[in-house]
Amino acid sequence: MSVVFKKPGAMSDTGMHYCPGCTHGIIHRLVAEALDELGVASAAVGVASVGCSVMSYNYFECDMVQAAHGRAPAVATGVKRARPDCVVFTYQGDGDLAAIGTAETVHAAARGENITIIFVNNAIYGMTGGQMAPTTLPGQVTQTSPYGRDTSTAGYPIKVCEMLATIDGASYIERVSVDSVRNVKAAGRAVKKAFQNQLDGNGFSLVEVISSCPTNWGLDPAAALDWIRENMLPYYPLGVYKDKGRSQKEEGR
Repeated sequence: MSVVFKKPGAMSDTGMHYCPGCTHGIIHRLVAEALDELGVASAAVGVASVGCSVMSYNYFECDMVQAAHGRAPAVATGVKRARPDCVVFTYQGDGDLAAIGTAETVHAAARGENITIIFVNNAIYGMTGGQMAPTTLPGQVTQTSPYGRDTSTAGYPIKVCEMLATIDGASYIERVSVDSVRNVKAAGRAVKKAFQNQLDGNGFSLVEVISSCPTNWGLDPAAALDWIRENMLPYYPLGVYKDKGRSQKEEGR
């Protein structure tokens, strides 16, 4: 009997700590599949963030480094500059990347650092109990916005892809989702392309992945995926926000 589906070699056999229905596991798999398909797992160095993904260093069969809260892009910069032969990536949530780590991310992009960032956006602080995050939607109820996010006092969500696309040093910026089989497949292609960009020396790449948080949203896993489609995707449209490589090819024609 032929094998049609198996665990990626770049993923460990460690059981994951994520809540039932959390889509971090899917995203981990996509990262591992990209490392396998490109044959770079043995040269990869991942940088774990602080948040729900803090223990991601347990789940990948490659070298991993733990960064202080929000500092993963800075750590990745140091690793890549010291070891340019390595394939360096960060795995960060929205509380880590879009709050305390905003400056680290923006300036890594401005410098055009040749690293890959996987940015998981579930519109809430997951690990610490469901507080309002920089990506929390207007009107969204959280532990610290029980009447919904009031934009008159809390401001508006940060749209990371739209912001980074304006930075000259950014090479490839795409937003994807893992709410359906079709979108999971598209997300896998984006993650692989972000790693390929690094191998090609194209500079800074970021893939934002719209993800669910059933526990803190107070929904069951299936309803959480519906909530993504009904609420998050209209506010955070999927698509390629910047692709220097494609633009240069089009100019060449």
